[in-house]
Amino acid sequence: MAATSPASPAASGGAIDASTAPPLRRRLAAMLYEGLLLFGVLFGATALFLVLRAIVPPLARTGDVGLQVWGFLVLGLYFVGFWRKRGQTLAMQTWRIRVVSADGAPVSLGQAIARYLLAWIWVAVAAGVIHVSGLSRWAGAGVALACVLAWAALAWLDPRRQFLHDRLAGTRLIRD
Repeated sequence: MAATSPASPAASGGAIDASTAPPLRRRLAAMLYEGLLLFGVLFGATALFLVLRAIVPPLARTGDVGLQVWGFLVLGLYFVGFWRKRGQTLAMQTWRIRVVSADGAPVSLGQAIARYLLAWIWVAVAAGVIHVSGLSRWAGAGVALACVLAWAALAWLDPRRQFLHDRLAGTRLIRD
């Protein structure tokens, strides 16, 4: 007889419900911790990019945009790599959160990439509103905060307590 993993719907009686999702505050705490860890990752990646930019002439012409694209790619490799290998980043391990596909299976490469890209929707919306409206620093911070609150509220309102980007990517967060 095969054992079912806690991530599988069969292990929870066949139903996927809000009780399998980690509480929103735990997810937000994991995100804050992830930010601290990513500071080191991006610090190292930025140092590498600056060294490469000094010795590879085409990179020197990329300026700030090149550095931003590099950071986006490094973050993508970090998240997609951890989600594919373990279903968890370092912060998710600490806070006992795991990402799985909607049916409880490990996340596919396509789902991990889609989840990463879709998670940036809120950043793009906030940046777009701030740029188009020409808001001041504090008003822009208010728009960014409103976007984060809307993003969190959508997870809270979701019957399965999942973020919109998880729904769209066909993934879900579970307690580990």
